[in-house]
Amino acid sequence: MSRVDGRAVDELRPVEIVRGYAKFAAGSALISAGDTRVLCTASIDDRAPRFMREQGARGRGWVTAEYSMLPGATPQRTQRDSGRGGVGGRTQEIQRLIGRSLRAVTDLDALGERTIWLDCDVLQADGGTRCAAITGAFVALMCACESLREAGALKGAFPVKEFVAAVSVGVVGGQAVLDLPYVEDSKADVDMNVVMNGAGEYIEVQGTGEGVTFSREQMDALLDLAGVGIQRLVALQKALLLEDRDAVRSSDIQ
Repeated sequence: MSRVDGRAVDELRPVEIVRGYAKFAAGSALISAGDTRVLCTASIDDRAPRFMREQGARGRGWVTAEYSMLPGATPQRTQRDSGRGGVGGRTQEIQRLIGRSLRAVTDLDALGERTIWLDCDVLQADGGTRCAAITGAFVALMCACESLREAGALKGAFPVKEFVAAVSVGVVGGQAVLDLPYVEDSKADVDMNVVMNGAGEYIEVQGTGEGVTFSREQMDALLDLAGVGIQRLVALQKALLLEDRDAVRSSDIQ
């Protein structure tokens, strides 16, 4: 199969992650995946959410997310949620996915009685925005937790237990492919978003046949491709965070 950008079926788009992009956030990352760009920031609130306080969950923290697409992120202007009278269903679903994905790798007891807000703003959208948001938000979360540790605000273990990343896969023209840009996503027979931790364990799989069914063999092929892509994304995160870099590109990582 010949892809629109000449990539192999198991090849990610060029990925770059820049750490510390936003000056005033406790943690931040600008992630680019092809022509998709998402700014992820982490803010720390020294209070647990109200629902946790009402449940008596003292000493336990929370990680939550908000997601939005800027008006100029797409060829046709995207109306802000405020202009539509509230957060839309798609936005709510993506926000919840990001929050679940990051909580899955966070020890909320070790975090302490505080909330980390992860704001993911899509600056430019060309497919895979929710997956890029998860991958970038993890970097912002790690940086925020590092700032807590440096300030002596953590009483025990570091709250983040594992790495996490996400990628899209799909069936286009009968072929399973990795990391779909919009032009492929818009005509895919099957569209799937996969979230995994650094140990290769699944956190969430969202798969849909777009007017068609798909076989177990196709699903296995898609999950295998996703695993390959997520391993590469986690390698980028590790190079950025463990090697204390300010930015990292996929072309720099073998």
